[in-house]
Amino acid sequence: MKGKIKVLIVDDSAIVRQTLSDILSSDPQIQVIGTAADPFVAAKKIQEELPDVITLDVEMPRMDGLTFLKKIMAQHPIPVVMCSSLTESGSETALRAMEFGAVEIINKPKVGTKQFIEESRVVICDIVKAAASSRLRRSLAAPTERMVTPKLTADAMLEKPTSKAMIQTTEKVVIVGASTGGTEALRVFLEEFPANCPGIVIVQHMPEHFTAAFAKRLDSICRISVKEAQDNDTVVRGRALIAPGNKHTLLKRSGARYHVEVKDGPLVSRHRPSVDVLFRSAARYAGKNAVGVIMTGMGDDGARGMLEMKEAGAINIAQDEATCVVFGMPNEAIKRGAADKVLPLDKITREVLKLCG
Repeated sequence: MKGKIKVLIVDDSAIVRQTLSDILSSDPQIQVIGTAADPFVAAKKIQEELPDVITLDVEMPRMDGLTFLKKIMAQHPIPVVMCSSLTESGSETALRAMEFGAVEIINKPKVGTKQFIEESRVVICDIVKAAASSRLRRSLAAPTERMVTPKLTADAMLEKPTSKAMIQTTEKVVIVGASTGGTEALRVFLEEFPANCPGIVIVQHMPEHFTAAFAKRLDSICRISVKEAQDNDTVVRGRALIAPGNKHTLLKRSGARYHVEVKDGPLVSRHRPSVDVLFRSAARYAGKNAVGVIMTGMGDDGARGMLEMKEAGAINIAQDEATCVVFGMPNEAIKRGAADKVLPLDKITREVLKLCG
């Protein structure tokens, strides 16, 4: 089993434990080394064999997931993926868990259509692999070769721009993509913006319903307004729009007005929302009026779209390796020549403001 990512599943529901175990075991890079109905059983299993990743239920009897997470991070930090229901309280607790060191959030899997089950498998397995490669722990053995689900490009949502033609305006728009580690990176990024900053549109890979709670939390601590994007929301100064989980978000333009389109569609670059979809729409409808930012995250979502933005005249920034939780997405954009600047997280906001000035 050398080289496989060892996962411990902690959840009080036997059905969820079995479903997660089946989903994760379907990936040849992942080995489920055990399951536990509560943190006390989990603690004993961790002593017997140290997992690379733990999936942890938010709400459990005897000890809640947040308390157990704090103990893990204090005693022996291990990448933790929070597994939460779609309740408001569950969303809030899961987001607090991210602040305390959890790497990612997944929805509790449930029985659904064949497409739902397959998409859940792709997303959950990718999230666990992203957690395993995060900076929280030592690097793992090189992954083995495997068959992968066909990965759609932004062509599935809109055609690639064919011209650099774009009406020049005085208004700039900031377009951002992030994934694993992005919740904390976005907090740092957005907290520095003044109340009159250019309009911002963000894709953060996150499950459905969690983006509303995430936006609400950011709105409470930032000088700018932050909200979950709704179809036809106008992109205005002093506000950041966050793409809702499980929906693609595109930038559109009507005259001098930028707005967003929120719509259904297939997984693109293995994600919905997809950074590639947002970036391609920015290339088409904003061109040189856009400033692109790609942050920490696993995989390559956003790399192609960012290159299209650059070809359309945008200036792009990639987060540097030292400050990324996972350097996958920025690294792919850099390798493609899509990034004009590579900066540490704490310098990105100031550079964006300079480019928009």
